[in-house]
This record gives sequence, structure tokens and C-alpha cells, in this order.
Amino acid sequence: MFKISAISAIEDNYIWAIHNDTQCVVVDPGDAEPVLNFLSVNQLTLTGILCTHRHHDHIGGIKNLRAVYNVAVYGRQHEKNPHITHDLREGEQLRLDAFDLTFNIMEVPGHLDDHLAFFAPLATPPVLFCGDVLFGAGCGKSFEGTVAQLHHSLQRLAELPDTTQVYCAHEYTTSNLRFAVVCNPGNIAVQQRVTDTNRLRAANLSTVPSALRLEKETNPFLRCHDPEIIQILQQRGLADTSESAVFAALRKWRDNC
Repeated sequence: MFKISAISAIEDNYIWAIHNDTQCVVVDPGDAEPVLNFLSVNQLTLTGILCTHRHHDHIGGIKNLRAVYNVAVYGRQHEKNPHITHDLREGEQLRLDAFDLTFNIMEVPGHLDDHLAFFAPLATPPVLFCGDVLFGAGCGKSFEGTVAQLHHSLQRLAELPDTTQVYCAHEYTTSNLRFAVVCNPGNIAVQQRVTDTNRLRAANLSTVPSALRLEKETNPFLRCHDPEIIQILQQRGLADTSESAVFAALRKWRDNC
């Protein structure tokens, strides 16, 4: 058995802790101090680190954590990420025996070239650590590669089971929903999610994880087929209504608002 706990870090990051009563694996530790505090308070031993990509707010704490716990770091090797000890690639699996968890490794470029997602299909419910590719009601910016790659990566994630719990790395849901309301104003599910999100944040509670079903109902970047979104983009000058062109137009719009 295992639990997944959120460790708040930096400004709006979540470092995810997979743990039982004695052991812990963390995902994307951008800062060591809150992780060390979490381990101390819960009397846990760090036994591994998962890394979705190399941005500093995801790897900034690894060096100091490994100075205390000389553990394996699992991720995609890259010249700008010196911390990876175990290189992972598309189609491989990572087994965490202590938690009876097996992750399928998915390469999901478009945010950064080295971006991975960790998907545990046999967990109940299924678990997805997606870093900065998919957010609550949004998606990451495209810094490397192409917007088309990012769209393809999101399409792959959208094919996972609807019950999949999406553990993204930032508390961005409120701001992303403001955009969703503008580009998909007639979506009742978006309106309900705004209400639910406001209630959670007012109570200082996380909006993450979210069910993939909810993302498919409310996340405009997973709804590039939606007639209302297409119509609004056409009013903004969109000519090509293919899903890839709609996605690119949405991402450009979001980048500038």
C-alpha cells in the first residue's frame, strides 16, 4: 500500500511524495528543504527520486537530497541534467517494489525534449505524474521542439483511462480556468469547475490531482474538437480548423494572456 502526499515548494510547485509508513520516493524535488522536513516529520527514509524534466524548479533540490540520501534518480538523461543515475526511455517500466507500483514510461516532448511521464496503470485508480505537460485545465508552454509535439503528447495522455489521477507539478488551475471560461464560455462543466476550484482554494486546499475525465470535460487543450472553441478562434482569425491548428491557436492565445 502507498499514499501520495503533496509537498508545497517554491511558489506554486508540488513535489509529490509516494510513501508508506517507512519509505518515500519523491517526484520533481525542486527544493530539498521541504522534502527533508516532510521526511523528518513523518519519520520516512528517502529511497528514490523521479524526474519528469530538467527545469530548475523540478531538479533544484536533487543535489542536496542526494548528499543526505544517496539514492537513485530516475529520468531522461540530458547534458543539462547531471543528476540522472538511471536513464529511462519510451516503453520501459520502472518498478517500485516497496509500494507495489509499476510505472510505464512515456516520452512526452513539447515542453522540453527530455520530458517524461510516469503512468501506473494497475494502481487503483491509475496514477499519472505528468510534470509540466498537462495541468489542471491547461497545459505547459512549448520551450523546445514544436507545438505539434506538445499536442501529440497531450493526445497520448488523453487516451489513458478516464479514472486516471493526474498529478501535475503546479497549482495553476485557477488561472487556467480563467482562460477556459473565455475560450469555452458555454461549457457548463467549466463553470462548475470554477466554483469547485474557488471553494478548494478558499479553504487553502489543492486542486491537484484531478481525474483525467474532468480534464477532458474542462481543459480546452484537450477539447480542440469543441465547436464553440473553434467558433471563437475563427472570430479571432483562425482559418484552419484541424485539431492541430486549433491547439496551436489556443496555445498562442494563452501565451499572450
